[in-house]
Amino acid sequence: MEGLTRRALMSGLAAVAGSGRMAAAAGVPANAGLRDHAARAGLIYGAAVTLESQGDPVTRALYEREARIVTTDLELKFAGLRPTPDGFRFEGADTLVAWARRQNLLVRGHTLIWNESNPDWLKRCSAREVERIFEQHIETVVSRYAGRIHTWDVVNEPFWPDHGHPGGYRQGPWYNALGPDYIPRALKRVRAIDPNVKLCINEAHCELATGWGAQIRPCLTRLATELRHAGVPLDAIGLQAHLRPDKPYDDGRYAAFLHELADTGVALHLTEFDVYDGGFPDDVAQRDAAVAARATAFLDAALAVPAVSMVVNWEIQDDHSFYDHEALARDPAASRLPRPLPFDSLGARKPLWHAMAAAFDRRTA
Repeated sequence: MEGLTRRALMSGLAAVAGSGRMAAAAGVPANAGLRDHAARAGLIYGAAVTLESQGDPVTRALYEREARIVTTDLELKFAGLRPTPDGFRFEGADTLVAWARRQNLLVRGHTLIWNESNPDWLKRCSAREVERIFEQHIETVVSRYAGRIHTWDVVNEPFWPDHGHPGGYRQGPWYNALGPDYIPRALKRVRAIDPNVKLCINEAHCELATGWGAQIRPCLTRLATELRHAGVPLDAIGLQAHLRPDKPYDDGRYAAFLHELADTGVALHLTEFDVYDGGFPDDVAQRDAAVAARATAFLDAALAVPAVSMVVNWEIQDDHSFYDHEALARDPAASRLPRPLPFDSLGARKPLWHAMAAAFDRRTA
């Protein structure tokens, strides 16, 4: 099977079969949610949420039972708040934050400043206008939610080496107007407005054993080191961890990289964890076991690093995954839909759920 060895498949099946015994050994009730398994391991577990997924009663119940923190997927991004230059649209974000607080869920704000996925009107602004909007946006949004956000992804995906800028930085409106100084400037401004919120830089691709991953990892380590040495407030680095079977991985090398990042003094968050099942068998049981096996190997390596303190799935249920949306956009009649998350479209636990619970429990033990 492409991307799946017999040993990996058996590992996935073993993770599922053993998770109940591991939970019992760890003293976690059989009906405990992932947040309970995570909490015993010193972790905060959560999942990304949109108005769409929160509006689904089955999915909403999963968040309320399983998660300790929710990440705003779309509603707090610049394009979501400011599709036009004539003001802010807070309705969606307000709804999600209010619901989370009613349910005693922490909120991860995603994301204040990102050089991608911005509206066309921002791209047409002059550098001086972008600088003014930068300050206005941070001031307005952070002030509105001060005291209600646990962690801000202040800067998202700052690196894209192919753009050719010194330091490997990603170009875009903020970088083009302010240079790399936009990063410490944003972090300092958020801390001044909300002194208690956790400040994070979130990055992608670092888990890949490819030339691309190898380029980005030292860029991120260098940035964290420079910011900390300069006294710029930075509490955590977020690492997205969208795992794909068509990409190579070296989980041991990744763990070594996590140790290097942790040595800068930051906490580490796995912020967008899922396992895409393209290339795995069509048979659902085999596919789910393969997903569980990939998750088990990755999580066992990553969770061995003490600085890892948060694990967040990118959505919680398969039919709300962006992979699902992409598949249906390509073919509305598609019958083989992705299964990258811990719950299926009916809200039932999948082998990935058991693999995650077991990985959390092994860290407890």
